[in-house]
Amino acid sequence: MGRMIFLVEEPSMKALLEGLIPRLFPNLQFACIAHEGKDDLEKSIPRKLRAWREPGVSFVVVQDNDNGDCQALKDKIVQLCKDGGKDDTLVRIVCQELEAWYIGDPDAMALAFANEKLRDIGNQSRYRVPDTLPKPSEDLRRLVPGFQKSAGARSMANYLTLAGNKSTSFVAFIRGIARLYPDAYEEGSTEGVISEYLVTPSYQPSSTGLNPPIEVPQQLPLL
Repeated sequence: MGRMIFLVEEPSMKALLEGLIPRLFPNLQFACIAHEGKDDLEKSIPRKLRAWREPGVSFVVVQDNDNGDCQALKDKIVQLCKDGGKDDTLVRIVCQELEAWYIGDPDAMALAFANEKLRDIGNQSRYRVPDTLPKPSEDLRRLVPGFQKSAGARSMANYLTLAGNKSTSFVAFIRGIARLYPDAYEEGSTEGVISEYLVTPSYQPSSTGLNPPIEVPQQLPLL
């Protein structure tokens, strides 16, 4: 199994993945390359993919949607990957910003920011479908005074979970990695549940309590 290379938009996503991926996929060898925003990432994609000579490597591009046309953005990045000669690159769009992944897991937020009151935000109508929040980073700053993107990402990496996360773009992101490397996690690990309901294309949130039902608006397909 070769390495997985994540090309990400900004340092906060790199900080999150460097703590999160080893927890969810302990057997996965990976590296994260951060860029200075969306334009820098998009310009670098074809160049980096063409120049990379490591055998067996796979690529994942992760970019915020920022309230744009989600499918159009994904199509654009897929074309950039094709231009770089890597049409098998996994492309994942974050709806709308990274912080929506945090809001999708209130229990993790309560632990990461040492505030038990944050567990209750999932009961508020505003936060039931976090991917629809236009600026989740602003919500984080209201919910967590003094919130800093990179420091917050490192804290959330220790606690963010798959089970019960209401961000459909987070679920799609993890599902995509699981499809590429279904053997990358260890049986019995804290996130071994990945194998049970993310590897198949027919995944739908269950009503067992392990993964509570998620309201998925029509404009937010699982990418």
